[in-house]
Amino acid sequence: MHRLYNSLEPRVMDEDMLKLAVGEQGPREEAGQLARQEGILFKDVLSLRLDFQNILRIDSLWEFENLTKLQLDNNIIEKIEGLEQLVHLVWLDLSFNNIEAIEGLDTLVNLEDLSLFNNRISKIDSLDALVKLQVLSLGNNQIGNMMNIIYLRRFKDLRTLSLSGNPIAESEDYKMFVCAYLPDLVYLDFHRIDDHMAKMAESKHQYSIDELKHRENLIQSRLEDEQAQQEELEKHKAAFVEHLNGSFLFDSMYTEDVEGNKLAYLPGISELLQAYKDKFVIICLNIFEYGLKQQEKRKLELDTFNECVQEAIQENQEQGKHRIAKFEEKHLLETINMFERNIIDLVALFIENVQSLMAQCRDLENHHHEKLLEISINTLEKILKGDVDEDLPDDLRPLFVDKDTIFNAVGASHDIHLLKIDNREDELVTRANSWCTHLVDTIHKNEIMRNRRRVKEINQYIDHMQNELDSLECSDVID
Repeated sequence: MHRLYNSLEPRVMDEDMLKLAVGEQGPREEAGQLARQEGILFKDVLSLRLDFQNILRIDSLWEFENLTKLQLDNNIIEKIEGLEQLVHLVWLDLSFNNIEAIEGLDTLVNLEDLSLFNNRISKIDSLDALVKLQVLSLGNNQIGNMMNIIYLRRFKDLRTLSLSGNPIAESEDYKMFVCAYLPDLVYLDFHRIDDHMAKMAESKHQYSIDELKHRENLIQSRLEDEQAQQEELEKHKAAFVEHLNGSFLFDSMYTEDVEGNKLAYLPGISELLQAYKDKFVIICLNIFEYGLKQQEKRKLELDTFNECVQEAIQENQEQGKHRIAKFEEKHLLETINMFERNIIDLVALFIENVQSLMAQCRDLENHHHEKLLEISINTLEKILKGDVDEDLPDDLRPLFVDKDTIFNAVGASHDIHLLKIDNREDELVTRANSWCTHLVDTIHKNEIMRNRRRVKEINQYIDHMQNELDSLECSDVID
């Protein structure tokens, strides 16, 4: 039976409800009294029980950022929502509610145990992010398609599954099918799967399983290739030179160049265009290789800096309180200033050399523009004289009516190409400078925050020593 609305008024979670629940479930005796007096911070709560509260909607849980266990069973919840901030959640109980779809769980990457028993769910999906899932309870729902079982194959740690009370569980082949397609499962519907059952299931569905495994391997291989390509692309982006390891920039110059694509059919242009492309791509490859090398230098500089900072902090912890400030002033500040100078110089040199290479791309474009214009004017003169040996494409002929039309067409193509080159250069320079500025600012902000923490620690230490001194003075007076 599904949980229906009862005579009580449906409730939405609010701060009063949560405070009451936290207070009732908090520590007892002396610790509990202290907690009630000072108040319990929601971020310190690890386990929360909100069952039998007639809750209609999940809300106001964002402050429970360290929650690992959440109990919301026996309510009237219709939608899974409001759980985005609970990224440390390991155990979640939403059984005996009115939930119709699995959703809202994308951030719960640490979830191991999920109960959606006795709801209105008809499809198993939207669980992809739950890579650590071990226990899944979906009994007493409306799941009718056996293909839902195959979806669960992606959860390699899944050991316990409950599906009794669903239409699929009424199928004669239900247990065999589940055991065959989920071979790592240990418990099904609260019963341990014995070896005999597992072997029978594997034998019965072996052909289908082999086919499925083959398809899964192909998909996995493709996903791994895509992931490797994405990782490679991210590496190139970190060096600010993505898509410069080929003809992408050159090809992009002609993507929106209508006139240039028409002019490419002029006699002699094909060879000229290929030579232009070859030289242009070589320059792009030079930028690409140079960018990756410079990225390695920047990474080495940053890694060295971080190591120096950690060494300084470690040594600080071993220094006496009175020597900390002197040590930091002399060593840590020197390290930060030296790193700042080095990283700014590296980025400036990188930008300067890239701009020089981009200038070579513009020179190539200017040279190509002059040659294209020259061939176009010669072609126009031949057309006017009737000396053209080969027919021109129909969409190219309207350009050869007079010199102004030719100049405009060739000039428009040239402008598009230069704009593409300029935009790519501006993007690279802007991103490199922004990265450098953000990095330096972050380091200085971190140092300010660390200094504030240090001052706070010293002040606490002074207060502690003052209290100790006051206690000694009191003792002397009493004596």
